[in-house]
Amino acid sequence: MTTQKQALVIFSGGQDSTTCLFQAINEFGVENVQAITFAYGQRHAIELERAQWIAQDLRVKQTVLDLSLIGSITHNALMDNTAAIDTSGSLPNTFVDGRNALFLLYAAIYAKSQNIHTIFVGVCETDFSGYPDCRDVFVKSMNVTLNLAMAYDFDIRTPLMYLTKKETWALADQMGVLDYVREHTHTCYLGVPNGCHECPSCVLRERGLSEYLQDKNQ
Repeated sequence: MTTQKQALVIFSGGQDSTTCLFQAINEFGVENVQAITFAYGQRHAIELERAQWIAQDLRVKQTVLDLSLIGSITHNALMDNTAAIDTSGSLPNTFVDGRNALFLLYAAIYAKSQNIHTIFVGVCETDFSGYPDCRDVFVKSMNVTLNLAMAYDFDIRTPLMYLTKKETWALADQMGVLDYVREHTHTCYLGVPNGCHECPSCVLRERGLSEYLQDKNQ
């Protein structure tokens, strides 16, 4: 008797990870998909609240892990609600050192415990903020490292890696969930419900949506 294949989605409640969650559900079936969410000290609780709401609404099993200890060894604007967002340097000050490496490590540990081989993560190096841990070369290297570290064959999937935000919205629409992603996900760095319309994350999201809808309605 073969075991039904399952998938684990690294899930923040944002546009990208929610799109990945729907992809996983479409491929594996909702009963075979789990979500893992990390509370790492992000500056706004709304992100975690959105992730929990969506997981419950879609009836996807969600595991939340506390990784807030990272705040004791690194500082950045994404974990400090008194810091202004600054994108003028070589790296935006919203970059969290080691975040995606930690996410993938803990996701892999959990996945192995559940006999899951496939892990979805919504990173992208096309329309992104310049984070080095969103690059394809990094994710591929982590895939090799995790396979070696645990003697287990992980398949880390990054379906959005080479998509623009416009194309990510198109993908959501192709799956019939554009309105769901638009209405229920949270991306704003400043934690403003429905977006502040000014932070880099909101600008990317809204510009991509505007471009997609403009093309669609022509």
